[in-house]
Amino acid sequence: MANFFNEIPQLRYHLRHPLMERIVALRERDYSDKDKYDYAPQNFEDAMNSYEQVLEIVGEICGDLIEPNAQNVDQTGPTLENGRAIYDQYTQQNLDAVRRAGLMGIALPRRYDGLNFPITPYIMAADIVSRSDAGFENLWGLQDCATTLYEFGNEDQRQRFLPRVSAGETMSMDLTEPDAGSDLQAVMLKATYNEEEDAWYLNGVKRFITNGDSHIHLVLARSEEGTRDGRGLSMFIFDAKNNPGVTVRRIEHKMGIKGVPTCELVFSNARAELCGERRLGLIKYIMALMNGARLGIMSQAVGISEAAWQEAHAYAIERKQFGKTVDKFPAVYEMLALMRAKTDATRAHLYETCRLVDMSKLLEDISRERKLTPEERQEMKYYTRLADAFTPIGKGLSTEFANQNVYDCVQIHGGSGYMKDYKCERLYRDVRITNIYEGTTQLQIVAAIRHVTTGTYYDRMQEYQKVEVRPELQSLKESMAQMAERARALVDFVTAQKDQELLDFHARRLVEITSHALFAHLLLLSANDEPKLFDKSCRVYHRYALAEQEKIDSYVRNFSASELADYRSEEA
Repeated sequence: MANFFNEIPQLRYHLRHPLMERIVALRERDYSDKDKYDYAPQNFEDAMNSYEQVLEIVGEICGDLIEPNAQNVDQTGPTLENGRAIYDQYTQQNLDAVRRAGLMGIALPRRYDGLNFPITPYIMAADIVSRSDAGFENLWGLQDCATTLYEFGNEDQRQRFLPRVSAGETMSMDLTEPDAGSDLQAVMLKATYNEEEDAWYLNGVKRFITNGDSHIHLVLARSEEGTRDGRGLSMFIFDAKNNPGVTVRRIEHKMGIKGVPTCELVFSNARAELCGERRLGLIKYIMALMNGARLGIMSQAVGISEAAWQEAHAYAIERKQFGKTVDKFPAVYEMLALMRAKTDATRAHLYETCRLVDMSKLLEDISRERKLTPEERQEMKYYTRLADAFTPIGKGLSTEFANQNVYDCVQIHGGSGYMKDYKCERLYRDVRITNIYEGTTQLQIVAAIRHVTTGTYYDRMQEYQKVEVRPELQSLKESMAQMAERARALVDFVTAQKDQELLDFHARRLVEITSHALFAHLLLLSANDEPKLFDKSCRVYHRYALAEQEKIDSYVRNFSASELADYRSEEA
C-alpha cells in the first residue's frame, strides 16, 4: 500500500522545524483545549504526533485511492445537468473518502468541529494531495475559504457555516467575471440591499469559478452604486444549499485539472448576506483570501514537481537504450538531479513561507481575543512583512519551476511522454494553470519587487547567514553570501538609474536573481540539518543558481534604457 506522506521523508523534516513549537503553542493557546475535547493535544509532542497521524491518513488515501483514480477523472470529468455541475464518479469517491476521514475542516478551530491544524501541516496535506491529483486539490483545498469566513465573518455566520464545512460541504470563491480577470477592481456583479427584508440580492455573471457549484460561496460584488473601483466592492456569503438564484451556465472545457468543475455562474436575485464591512471586500478580505489561495497553489506546484520527479526517475531507471538504462546518461541524470533540486528548493521555501504566515495569522487571531503585548505586536509586524514578501516570490517561482520539471519529465520519457498512457502527459496539462490562476507570475513579480528593492529578502538572508553550518558546508555558505550581495548590487544598479519603466522592465530578472540566492540559503539550512536528504540538492541548486545569476547580471548590466523602444508595441 502506497503512502504519499511516509514515502517523502523531506515532509517530516519540514514539519519538525524548531519554530513549530512556538506555532503550535500559539495555535493551541497553550493547550487550553485539552480539558474540553478528548482529541485535543496535551503538549507539543502530542500535537506533532496528531499531525503526523492525520498526514499518514492523507498519504494513504492519496496513494491508494486518489492517485489511482486520477487517470479516470481526467478522462471523465464533471457534467452539466439542469444548471448544476455534477462530479464524475471517481471525484465523488475521492470526496467521500476525505469526508469520512474527517479531513474537510482540517484548519478550523475545534469549536466549529475542525481539527485546529496550523497552516503548515494543512498545506503539507495539500502538497500530498497535489502529488496524487492536482485537480482534486483544487476541490479539497477550497476549504481554505472557510478560514477567510472565520477571520472576517461574525460569530453567528461562523456558527452557521463553519461546522458545515467541517462536515464535508464544499466552498468556492466567486471573484472573476468576463470583463474582470486579474483586474478585480473591474468587478460589476451587482449587490442590492433590500431594507425591508434586511437582505442582499446578487445579480450578474461570474466566470472561471473553481468548484462553482459549491454549497457555500464567497462572492465579490459591487455594493456601492455608482462606483467603478475596488472601494465599491464588498464580500458576500451565498448559501447555495438553502437558497435559489444561481445557475451554472456552462462548465469550461479545460486543458487540465479536469476533476473539479470550473463554471460560469449566473446570479439572478440570489439572496446573500454581507460578510464583514461594506467596501472592504477587495481591499481587505479578498486580498487575504488570495494570499491563502496562493499558498495553496504553491503547494500544488510543489506536489506536481514531486510527482514529475517520481515519474521521471521511475521511468529512467527502467528504460534501456544502447544497452543501459537512460539514467546512466549524463544528459538525463543532470535533468533528474536538477528536477530533484528544484523540488527540494521550492518545498523548503513553501514551508518557510507557511511558518511565517502561521506566526502572522496566529498573533493576529490572538489580538481579537486580547490585547497583544508590545513584544507580540512587534513580532506580528515582523512576521507579517516576511509573509507578505515570501508569498508572491514563492507563488511565482515555484509554479515556474513546476512547469520546468514537468517539461523535463516528458522529455525524459521521450515519445512515450507525449502519449496519454503515461502520467506525465496529464501532469503537463495540469501544471500549466499554476502560474496563471490566483495571480499570474507577472502579478507576483509586481508584488515581490517592492520587497526586492526595500531589502526584505536580503535582510532575511543576512539572518540565515548567522546560522553556523558544518565545516564541509562553509564554502557554500560563503558563496551564498556573495550571491545575496550580487543580487543586492544589481538591484542598486537598476534603481540608481531612477527610471521607473526600466525598473518595471527588469523586475522579473531582479526578483529571479534574488530568489536564487534565497532558495539556495534555504536549501543550505536543510542540508546542514539533514545531509542525507538535502546535500546533493543543495550543491546542484547552488551551481544552477550561480549560472542563472551570471546570466541575469550580464543581461541587465549590458542593457541600456534606450533599448526599451525595441520592446514596446507600436501602439505604445
